[in-house]
Amino acid sequence: MRISIQHLTKIFPNRNKGGKAVHAVEDMNIEIPSGGLVGLLGPSGCGKSTTLFMLSGLESPSSGRILFDDQDVTTLAAEKRGVGLVFQNYALYPHMTVEQNIRFPLDNMRIKREEGNARALDAARLVQIEDLMARKPHELSGGQQQRVAIARALVKMPNVLLLDEPLSNLDARLRLQTREEIKRIQRTTGITTVFVTHDQEEAMSICDTMVVMKLGMVQQVGAPQDIYDDPNNLFVANFLGTPPINIFKGKIENGKVYIGEEAVADAAWETAFDNQDVFVGIRPEGFVYNEEGAFTLNVDHIEVMGRDKSIVATHECSTKPIARCIIDSDVRLPADATQLKFNIKPYKLFLFNAETEDRLRYPVNVFKGKIEGGKVYIGGEAVAETAFADKEVYICAAPEAFTYDANGALALRVDHIEGEGKDKCVICAHESSAKPAVRCAVGGVDLPEDAGELKFNIKPEKLFLYDAETEERLR
Repeated sequence: MRISIQHLTKIFPNRNKGGKAVHAVEDMNIEIPSGGLVGLLGPSGCGKSTTLFMLSGLESPSSGRILFDDQDVTTLAAEKRGVGLVFQNYALYPHMTVEQNIRFPLDNMRIKREEGNARALDAARLVQIEDLMARKPHELSGGQQQRVAIARALVKMPNVLLLDEPLSNLDARLRLQTREEIKRIQRTTGITTVFVTHDQEEAMSICDTMVVMKLGMVQQVGAPQDIYDDPNNLFVANFLGTPPINIFKGKIENGKVYIGEEAVADAAWETAFDNQDVFVGIRPEGFVYNEEGAFTLNVDHIEVMGRDKSIVATHECSTKPIARCIIDSDVRLPADATQLKFNIKPYKLFLFNAETEDRLRYPVNVFKGKIEGGKVYIGGEAVAETAFADKEVYICAAPEAFTYDANGALALRVDHIEGEGKDKCVICAHESSAKPAVRCAVGGVDLPEDAGELKFNIKPEKLFLYDAETEERLR
């Protein structure tokens, strides 16, 4: 079952005289693919449970639409939506046995007893509690109660499974076991599942896609690792990661990134951004110990955790009491050092505007082009297919949209290459470009040496078209 959420908004009126209404969810637009496991992630009060209850039909939206496949279910009664809902507190009936709790939805649907018993047993086997059918909830552990609640939701054979912080009442070890079970069950059944949690480690471990929320607004949607590696803003960067990202007050000056008086950024950042104050985010694993390194930290103490060595340090520009650097435990450090120097891995360093806290990104590439005969042309080269009518267009593609291919569709003249490894970026030119330079982020791809021209394909999902006259996006 595919779920489409379109401009979904929920406003709760304030009951106090003169109080402001609460915008629990604000203009949410997301697509949940059929059979996917999607996590709504964010702190308390961000609107994730409210979104779940609107999907289930327990809450009515203030505006917007919810579609299950092509059916508009926005005003459809909860019992007619074909959803299974697992509450945070399990909501089991204490006077009923496990079997009766699981079978309860089927009894309400007036399913015949024999069929109901068989389906209840099948659901119990799926969650591996078939030996507990005669017990009552007080005779079960927390993890077993959770499985009963999931079995009760699944026994209806729902099109959509909704889980509202289902692991929050379990201890750490049981949480780990149960989240693995949830992923196994979802893979086995293929049911489209929406999972609400405030625990980023939980979401990253089991979800195909994460929706990060703050104050009712979606901050970023994507695969867990993609969001971790490429956060949209300071909130997302801070929210994901254990240990959390280090944040320093810094500045960009004359093409260099400074923290305090030290220039910490690699050459790949040069000339990319204007001089400005920034927040510099560095993941704990982004530090490389080097006696001649660019960045100095004051050492508080060192912790060894298995294969990792964690250096707990301080810096006058840090926005947090401590900075944490994770390096391999085999790296030898000076004994009793009070200061250590590091270089920073460029792809583990993120820059955020000091005022808006939005991520600073390389500018998007813009080409003058056209649509002709169902194809998108840059100059004389067809770079994509489209269903839009023939017209003059602007073609926009972010640096990461380009994939090097010796037989690619678009030929670009090479000016120079910046950075290396995951941070490698080819600076090119093209006669149809609206900007002097075209920037292609190619990561660790091997390129021909001293090539005057390289060919690329453009990822269709990263290519955007705008009407050349109105400059409105084609949708």
